[in-house]
Amino acid sequence: MIGIALQENESIDKALRRFKKKYERSGILKEFKKRTFFVKPSMKKRLERIKAARRQHRTDMMNN
Repeated sequence: MIGIALQENESIDKALRRFKKKYERSGILKEFKKRTFFVKPSMKKRLERIKAARRQHRTDMMNN
């Protein structure tokens, strides 16, 4: 469960912004979307290969 404590003299807008950042960084929404529908194992493998290729490409670009 994510929560934030309001600081003294902090506006609601600022607190909401902090909460949204914390929520985004925790990956709750990502996890929820991942669990809402079934992904076939073959599709999972395909997506993982694509992600690995992107990561490899990025590291190659950084090293050059």
